[in-house]
Amino acid sequence: TTSDVDKRRILETVLETVGDRATVVAGAGTNDTLHTVKLAKDARDSGAHGLLVVTPYYNKPPQEGLYRHFVQAAEATELPVMLYDIPGRSGVPIATETLIRLAQHERIVAVKDAKGDLFAGSQVMNSTDLVFYSGDDALNLAWLAHGAAGFVSVVGHVVGSELHRMIDLHRAGRVGDALAVHRQLLPVVDGIMMKAGGAIMVKAALGMVGQDVGTTRPPLVDADEKQNAELRACLVAGGVKLTDS
Repeated sequence: TTSDVDKRRILETVLETVGDRATVVAGAGTNDTLHTVKLAKDARDSGAHGLLVVTPYYNKPPQEGLYRHFVQAAEATELPVMLYDIPGRSGVPIATETLIRLAQHERIVAVKDAKGDLFAGSQVMNSTDLVFYSGDDALNLAWLAHGAAGFVSVVGHVVGSELHRMIDLHRAGRVGDALAVHRQLLPVVDGIMMKAGGAIMVKAALGMVGQDVGTTRPPLVDADEKQNAELRACLVAGGVKLTDS
């Protein structure tokens, strides 16, 4: 629900705020290839360090259409591209064979996986140099175990330091300790991702930890009293310190 002007303003604000402390990857994907190319160029011109390009949604292109769409996005700028595979929202997955083809492009370097097919992801990682990131907070630890580099997380807006710790522990071979963090965060994932949709609930959660991020935009609606109460209980159970209670 953000306009092109909104996207540019958000990106420029983030870049100004974080400076050189982080790599900023800008969302540039739509279900219109020409519009995606425009957004990619806008992000490049604003100073983004990379692009996140989602599978075209609603129009359900065939695999050859997906391939051409992603290649055109990658050709639009010199920035590295992370593909976003989320068939639950787009209606069509990026097939393993298509990912392997796309990996041959020098600027297509990573995948945000919200498809949840760990075996297929393992096959792609075994056959290419694509770097995988979990795009499903329920599977964060599972993706690490299968070779993913990290997460592109919704709950990370609230528990980012804990997720960072999980990654560090897993990389250090302390798998049991990483599992303990995963289990600690299960109520947080449940409260934000499983109740009323991540965008709605993460906004509510941010308000509970002292971050005023405003309301949702239509067609989304804000969490109601019952949802907020359930979310608050989940956050407390996951060890999150609230500031609104």
